[in-house]
Amino acid sequence: MTVAPVENPELKQPEPKGLLTPQLSIVLILTAIAAFLAGLGFAEITDSPYNDNEFEVFWDSWEILESEYYYDLPEETELIYGAIQGLLSTTDDRYTFFSPPSDAKNNRMQTAGEFGGIGAYVGTNQANELIITSVFDDMPAQEAGLQADDVIRAVDGVSITGLTQDDALALVRGEIGSDVVLTIYRPATNEEFDVTVTRTRVELPTVIATTYGDIGYLQLLIFNGNATSALEREIAAMQAEGIKALILDLRNNPGGLLDQAVSVSDLFLDSGVVVTQRNRDSSEREYKSDDGDLAEDIPLVVLMDNDSASASEVVAGALRDRNRAILIGQTSFGKGSVQHVFDLKDGSQIRVTAAVWFTPNETPIDGQGLTPDIEIAASTSGDAADLDDDPYVTAALDYFEDQFGIQITQNVSESE
Repeated sequence: MTVAPVENPELKQPEPKGLLTPQLSIVLILTAIAAFLAGLGFAEITDSPYNDNEFEVFWDSWEILESEYYYDLPEETELIYGAIQGLLSTTDDRYTFFSPPSDAKNNRMQTAGEFGGIGAYVGTNQANELIITSVFDDMPAQEAGLQADDVIRAVDGVSITGLTQDDALALVRGEIGSDVVLTIYRPATNEEFDVTVTRTRVELPTVIATTYGDIGYLQLLIFNGNATSALEREIAAMQAEGIKALILDLRNNPGGLLDQAVSVSDLFLDSGVVVTQRNRDSSEREYKSDDGDLAEDIPLVVLMDNDSASASEVVAGALRDRNRAILIGQTSFGKGSVQHVFDLKDGSQIRVTAAVWFTPNETPIDGQGLTPDIEIAASTSGDAADLDDDPYVTAALDYFEDQFGIQITQNVSESE
């Protein structure tokens, strides 16, 4: 995946990382102009096109830093990474950012569908705090009593306030079998407490499935490399049982791979446009669906919320614009841009926003999100296994009953 349009799978607001200690802040300031340092090495001794008079100011700054700085300087690699981070941060684009090797490794594992950790999805809230968005069944986070919307404030006694999501996750993850102490704030009860969680090998669940009588429910958790195949298996199994309608739940889904967004959409669509991508040179590429997939005619509802982002919005926009589904829930996150991912030779990564997306009806996604057809005021997702606790699912079931006469019953099966 050296140069591929993908989304950041772990949450929607990765910030470019800066140097963290007060003593090192001057390093970032002095080196932020090193726009091409990592890729070009020491440009002053190369034939780089950036080795010009204007670039001499960087080398002057580097020399001054080395000769005058009172405190111990970081390793040269840290200076280079700080320069790259400073460079990318000048774009003022939260999705154009640098990941050092450790963070890049976590990104690759997440996209591949497995990693070592506590068994929970995380995101960020409006205060840019790290929150748990959902926990996996029978995994350490659930066994320790963690819940959706819990805020992680510290890891092993170290505050993560101000850290990027990648930096915070690097602290949460660790050796399989080791313990990590999380300081949790629970908004529902306004309490803060410590909880010890034993890390384990985590294989990301991709789809959670259940049925409500003749209505199938499919929660797609992330658009990783397994998304379409996992969803297709569950749909085929439900069709064999004779379901008459489907709920596709994209709440808390942060996105993932663009090709998976297109192929997931294709499961429900005949031939036509799924999404249009506009590039920096004003060129366009249309991603299309084909005829002949297994769920093109079944009545469909899509659930979404404020945390439905990126690939989730591509799917939701395509299904609504193509008159295949209505959207129930809240306005989506509004992340409609494409990042090209470049793997650097030391294992680090650069992600650069290279294009933006439009729905089939030319609705821009980026910065505004998608407005639901039926709005749900609740701010939490609830529990899909309990109709009384999930107004989103209840609204979907009411819609199918009103529009198609499909009777509502409690769920009779569940799989993962």
